[in-house]
Amino acid sequence: MSLIEKLKQRASDNNPVRVAIIGAGKFGSMYLSQAPRTPGIHLVAIADLSPTRAKESLTRVGWDESRYSATSLQDAAKSGSTFITDDAEKIISSEYVDIVIDSTGNPAAGIRHALLCFDHRKHIIMVNVEADVLAGPLLARKAAEAGVIYSMASGDQPALIAELVDWAETIGLEVVCAGKGTKYLPIYHQSTPQTVWGHYGFSEQQVASGDFNAQMFNSFLDGTKSALEMAAVANGCNLLPPSDGLMFPPCGVDDLPDILRPISDGGILPQKGTVEVVSSIERDGRPVFRDLRWGVYVVFEAPSKYVMDCFNQYGLKTDSTGKYAAMYKPYHLIGLELGISVASIAVRGEATGATGNWSGDVVATAKRALKAGEKLDGEGGFTVYGKLMTAADSLKLEALPIGLAHNMVLKRDIPAGQPVCWSDVDYDATQQAIRFRREMEAVFRK
Repeated sequence: MSLIEKLKQRASDNNPVRVAIIGAGKFGSMYLSQAPRTPGIHLVAIADLSPTRAKESLTRVGWDESRYSATSLQDAAKSGSTFITDDAEKIISSEYVDIVIDSTGNPAAGIRHALLCFDHRKHIIMVNVEADVLAGPLLARKAAEAGVIYSMASGDQPALIAELVDWAETIGLEVVCAGKGTKYLPIYHQSTPQTVWGHYGFSEQQVASGDFNAQMFNSFLDGTKSALEMAAVANGCNLLPPSDGLMFPPCGVDDLPDILRPISDGGILPQKGTVEVVSSIERDGRPVFRDLRWGVYVVFEAPSKYVMDCFNQYGLKTDSTGKYAAMYKPYHLIGLELGISVASIAVRGEATGATGNWSGDVVATAKRALKAGEKLDGEGGFTVYGKLMTAADSLKLEALPIGLAHNMVLKRDIPAGQPVCWSDVDYDATQQAIRFRREMEAVFRK
């Protein structure tokens, strides 16, 4: 039975999936626009640091005020409406909630919410890739111990890439490379919240619509978000990150099999089974032909001459040897697609992509020459961006993960382009997120 038929059955049985979401920003708002349209789903609660902002988001996506009139979680469960609060722990601990969605984008908050979900035996969909890359491999172990599902978020690119990788491997194809597209130029690594809109091409009208956060969008542009998403894919799909950061080669969909193949076969990859992000613009600023800016892809290798012939017979675009080919999805709809994860967990008991081993990490890297005494301002800020590297190299360097590079004061100067290390900053080792990350480092160092 399909997901939608199973959800309809839940609705018919008056046994809806009871969902709570933490964070009513852009991603959360996109899901909120669709949740009332999906049978068998009851959005019991929304937690946001600003309930007023959450209500504004609901108005913007078309909710009637009567839909969020519940005065408590119990009232929401009985009336079928939604309760709005600023207390995330209250909704996580509630007996009226089955699945929790973390769409906060705050790494420390994501860790706290995940651990609370495990304590209260709640499944969690981690939209918060910042938290997942910071501590996901250990969080996944804790989830398994608690007997709950810890899932990637469908609609976000890591989950969609994981789906393509799963498809390829399930039909017996070796994955050579997997990843996504984005708009990239090397200068973007120095972008700040003051320069982001000019680089991104958003109009003043778009920015004024109410759910565009300059620092968050700058994390997309400066390479941090790409690094985080590719680390999540590497950790969830048993793939390897590049050893010295993403290359962001300009590449259209027709060229994926030619460019993203091993160096020995004329491509750019030093190894098979890796992740990479392709740019939608050439280094001189010209648009790439048939770019994949909004999409995801997987490149795979034919295991035999027979399969190569099949690729050719059915019109699959291959490289010049006929051995390498690609599949891609040209768009992703982020929060609009999140209902797939909710349904998959609720009616199939399956995650839509799940973190496994610790393969990739994202480390704080100086955007410019930084001086002792400066305070780091995290993803998409003015001081550092996130660079992808192997977890093994990160551990050797004792590198500071980008997810913790918030409000830490530098003890020494850091040259532009260099990683920031634990020894370079003052930090409070008692903070939960720091303690949990250091625990993960110790566990995986063994």
